[in-house]
Amino acid sequence: MTHYPNLFQPLDLGFTTLPNRALMGSMHTGLEETGDWARVAAFYAERARGGVGLIVTGGVAPNREGAVFPGAAGMYGPQDVAHHARVTAAVHEAGGRIAMQILHAGRYAYGPDCVSASAVKSPISPFAPRELDEAGIEKQIADIVAAAGRAREAGYDGVEIMGSEGYFLNQFLVRHTNRRTDDWGGAYANRMRLPVEVVRQVRAAVGTDFILIYRISLIDLVPDGSTWDEIVTLARAIQGAGATILNSGIGWHEARVPTIATSVPRAAFAHLTGRLRQEVGIPVIASNRINTPEVAESVLAGGLADMVSMARPFLADPGFMAKARAGQARRIAPCIACNQACLDHTFSGRLTSCLVNPRACHETELTYPHATTPKRIAVVGAGPAGMTCATVAAQRGHEVALFEADAEVGGQLRLAREVPGKEEFRGLVDWFAGELSAAGVDLRLSTRVTPGDLAGFDEVVIATGVRPRDPGLPGQDRAKGYAEVLRGAPVGRRVAIVGAGGIGFDVAEYLTQSGESATLDAEAWRAEWGVGDPAEEPGGLAPEGPKPAAPAREVWLLQRRPGRPGKGLGKTTGWIHRASLDNRGVHMWGGIGYGAITADGLAITRDGQDGVLPVDDVVICAGQEPERSLADTLTRAGRAVHVIGGASVATELDAKRAIDEGARLAAQL
Repeated sequence: MTHYPNLFQPLDLGFTTLPNRALMGSMHTGLEETGDWARVAAFYAERARGGVGLIVTGGVAPNREGAVFPGAAGMYGPQDVAHHARVTAAVHEAGGRIAMQILHAGRYAYGPDCVSASAVKSPISPFAPRELDEAGIEKQIADIVAAAGRAREAGYDGVEIMGSEGYFLNQFLVRHTNRRTDDWGGAYANRMRLPVEVVRQVRAAVGTDFILIYRISLIDLVPDGSTWDEIVTLARAIQGAGATILNSGIGWHEARVPTIATSVPRAAFAHLTGRLRQEVGIPVIASNRINTPEVAESVLAGGLADMVSMARPFLADPGFMAKARAGQARRIAPCIACNQACLDHTFSGRLTSCLVNPRACHETELTYPHATTPKRIAVVGAGPAGMTCATVAAQRGHEVALFEADAEVGGQLRLAREVPGKEEFRGLVDWFAGELSAAGVDLRLSTRVTPGDLAGFDEVVIATGVRPRDPGLPGQDRAKGYAEVLRGAPVGRRVAIVGAGGIGFDVAEYLTQSGESATLDAEAWRAEWGVGDPAEEPGGLAPEGPKPAAPAREVWLLQRRPGRPGKGLGKTTGWIHRASLDNRGVHMWGGIGYGAITADGLAITRDGQDGVLPVDDVVICAGQEPERSLADTLTRAGRAVHVIGGASVATELDAKRAIDEGARLAAQL
């Protein structure tokens, strides 16, 4: 008996049957752009071996003007077909199925040759698109159809046509970007003509025994977006044109509402998929923030979808489905939706990976072979770097002892899990603890290590993390540190935070949170971000705008550096943190000079004027320094050690780098 009967129920598509209800959603990884097709094949084959029902590739352009950036992966001719054939062969050999996503970026293309329905510039691109004429539109259709035919020739089991997230086809659908007055604009029947014609011609080209997924936007989250009636009309027309499956798209890339970040409630938009499912006769896929077998099963059991799309969870753990089937869900490496190594990398032009799983997209060069000569290894510090190193080393066959001064593993991750919107970190700490046990690591908690404790070990790894930097402020004995605040120390109603890096923003979130975190309450979250119902407002933006709960405290977030705080935050999540604090009335000030902390508050200089912020408490978030006293003692004594994580470089609280360093060191020991 399966633990997740709905998730593991086969899906009969008529001409073929998928083994389960899990789709690995499309992700831009950058792998195709490396030109190393063996590496691309290895990435997808590992996910196929893990048992996912159907894989969808990252977006592949049908022509150069539609590529997301110059040089992005495309399906233009015989050479591309040959490259992709290596991928499909590897997936099929691993027992999987795979569809190629055809993505035309339209005005989102980061190049001067971009095209769209109208010459309306995107706020996320420096290039204004060229408005297509009739012949230009027909060319785009022909190129998409040709790409689909080449996908079949390359051995793909199907294609997904990207019609959501504000890309090309979506741009024709809404008045926000379609200002045309010809037969491709104006009335909705004209605006939806392009995606329907694309699906109709693709189906005619690929035949009836080929999966054709259409990614449809269920809520645009931009002004003048689609109404619900229009979405249903389009869905039915796409079904009639020959689509096999409808996949949910949520929000445009330019929308000012988060849709996949960790602060978004799990399955926050699945109710819309459930609503659409009642209107069509083909399978519908739910997507966005579905990251555990339990959430997936709940969506399916509740009748909200026929399949669930999980993208980044398969970066975190390619064996997700196999572990779920075996009743080992607790051993699934959790996707925490942090965006740090996936989307942040993608939008910075870097190769995608995963904070939790550094092997993601590095399957051919980061391997964990069994140790030919097992060693006794001591790891000091059970933060993310130490836990990763200890686990991987033990899995490779080494005898590993992990020492931790605290009574619990996790290090700085234990602080992160206390921040509203970062509840996913709770599962990450629990997963690490379980993996340490499963790997047979000798865990020694509440142990402060001396050099003598490390005698007899062949290798010593120092992962002792960080300590707060001392800002040297007069009267700082009156202040509180970020760690004690996040551990529950009482704090007054008016608070100044010294330091506006990632930790400062986290502390501001923590201190302004009123009641339960909105991440755990989808209705409260929608109100906080101004998400309405597309049946009532085109695009699904609430007309009254964001309505966050009243903040618990008045907070000043301060930094020495001139300019508005937050520029150094994550590329795809920084705006979310800034907007959240803006909505709660947090004062975010740069260019601040600090004076003494007194009973009256914090003395500051701002814009050349001296004054005192009359606050009840001051919280120090002025950065960190490596905690490497043990490493220095051992080095002076002539002992060779490996130093990783925060003990090596204390840049913010960089769990991504710490975990990667721990894994790579353990792979070499």
